Amino acid sequence: MVEIVKPALEHLSSYKAALERGWSPDNVRLEEATREQLAAIEEDPAAFLASLDDPLAKGPPITLPDGTNVPRLPGFRRWIWDGEAAGSIGFRWQHGTAALPPHVLGHICYAVMPWKRRRGYATEALWLMLAEARAVGLPFVEITAKPGNPASHKVITANGGKLVGRFSRDAAYGGAESLRFRIDL
Repeated sequence: MVEIVKPALEHLSSYKAALERGWSPDNVRLEEATREQLAAIEEDPAAFLASLDDPLAKGPPITLPDGTNVPRLPGFRRWIWDGEAAGSIGFRWQHGTAALPPHVLGHICYAVMPWKRRRGYATEALWLMLAEARAVGLPFVEITAKPGNPASHKVITANGGKLVGRFSRDAAYGGAESLRFRIDL
């Protein structure tokens, strides 16, 4: 059985072990994000965990892949859990609107550890996260995926996602072509 859990000290050693194994919870910044998270865990585990739950956007600015700093959006991260860490799923939004700034690729992002893939974990985690997204009051969420990632397309469409268009990612993300899906809540 897979669930999404609020990151806590009881889960941290399993999550840290996955990072040490080379997995990254960030599909864009990859190894850099992994190094940053391992350093933050080493420095102050409780502060690291607290940083993953920020629905009031009180945390520091976010650094984009090109080094640009932008204001943090309200959001939180949950860990995909099957008795041990299996991945990560995050949700972010802006209060009072479903719109996102151009540098934000979508409301929800997820990453499953390679050794846990092809088990339906991402599909189930997204389904569970949609319940949390509904609680914020948005009419829909948007999720983006690279054109060459049919596994992610399948996860999104299995949860009711519809392709709404192609776009070029913000320059901070290299300007590559991407697909935008929408799931009505």
